[in-house]
Amino acid sequence: MKTIIEPFRIKTVEPIRMTTRDERKRLLHEAHYNLFALHSDDVLIDLLTDSGTSAMSAEQWAAIMRGDESYAGSPSFARFEAAVKNLMPFAHVIPTHQGRAAEAILFHLIGGPGRKIPSNTHFDTTRGNIEATGAEAVDLVIAEGRDPSAEHPFKGNMDLAALETFLRENADAVPCVMLTITNNAGGGQPASLENIRGVAALARAFGKPFIIDGCRFAENAWFVKQREPGQRARKIVDIVRDMFAEADGMTMSAKKDAFANIGGWLALNDDALAREARTRLIQTEGFPTYGGLAGRDLDAIAQGLKEIVDEDYLAYRVRTNEYIAERLDALGAPRVRPVGGHAVFVDARAFLPHIPPLAYPGQALACALYEYGGVRSCEIGTLMFGRQPDGSEKPAAMDLVRLAMPRRVYTQSHADYVVETFAEIASVKNRLRGLRIVEAPPALRHFTAKLAPL
Repeated sequence: MKTIIEPFRIKTVEPIRMTTRDERKRLLHEAHYNLFALHSDDVLIDLLTDSGTSAMSAEQWAAIMRGDESYAGSPSFARFEAAVKNLMPFAHVIPTHQGRAAEAILFHLIGGPGRKIPSNTHFDTTRGNIEATGAEAVDLVIAEGRDPSAEHPFKGNMDLAALETFLRENADAVPCVMLTITNNAGGGQPASLENIRGVAALARAFGKPFIIDGCRFAENAWFVKQREPGQRARKIVDIVRDMFAEADGMTMSAKKDAFANIGGWLALNDDALAREARTRLIQTEGFPTYGGLAGRDLDAIAQGLKEIVDEDYLAYRVRTNEYIAERLDALGAPRVRPVGGHAVFVDARAFLPHIPPLAYPGQALACALYEYGGVRSCEIGTLMFGRQPDGSEKPAAMDLVRLAMPRRVYTQSHADYVVETFAEIASVKNRLRGLRIVEAPPALRHFTAKLAPL
């Protein structure tokens, strides 16, 4: 069949409160034009993030009932650890309450002033945790990864020539090499298995540990299977194992590709670094067999890791985004090409060329989506990445609006409604105005900044 249906039935529903455009204009003003400040009850379709917003399965809810809340030595941890090691063969698995906690522990130990940490593209919390230690986060994605309209199967690839040059020039300052799969800030674009192996080889050649940010590892493996020569006949689980076999460690938010509402982990092969990480974990998160999580959450993650590598699910997941992208193409709405794994990324800079980057066209478009349709999305652009460590501001590489699809939550009619909202905005886009920042913190400002229309 040509139609890829949802590979699940809906057993429990929650209501959506319908709002009017006048209501949403008022709510947007009260939220100071920051969509993070809206109450979720006032959102019709919430595409702000795919992090922690998944619908859990019947088996995950059953696993929650099996959760053991012992402070130390819980069997829930044993099940969690076994599920992680089944896919990611690391010696040490250290649970945390979410991915940014794993990042904070890692960079507390290896970061610091003068250090430089390269990746394809660091996302917001990763960059924030690196910079909080005084270190520098360096992006070395391939050129195609910075061009929304470029067609390339693996736009999340690291530029290997640039990485080699960087390591030669900064070897003493580099504590590790990172790679994010998929590359969220670049449009949810995957890295090829060949590129992962190339990054790992360069890291080894310069004596640097190779760390994967694996939040959307299953989606990355799906694209490897579909797009990389010689991979089509392979199982997703085998591709996943091959990806992580190249790494010395990983950070992970289980709120993405583990179908969990909370949780994450730091995994390492280095015994000494893992010992330091566990000490830090006890100081900031909890005992090493629960790491800031309830035992029931560990069991939900363990079950989610079994479900995320299902190929019927992954085919449906990616097809959902392709469907929205095809409808946006028909409207002439520019987007990141090809379609990413967890979201459709609209090129707001191209869609609203009359709004300069420093007037935040991505945020202007995101606000319009909420005003006209009650759709909450997320700006991935100059508001998020424009502020520099020295306090200055410059345009981000791209100004995008991310339509992040929560896993197993919305249906095709919801997708049709999102596209209909875009059609409404397209007819008035020349009247949209940019924004200015009224108040903002010095780091990760997009979460809490207050803005006003120009």
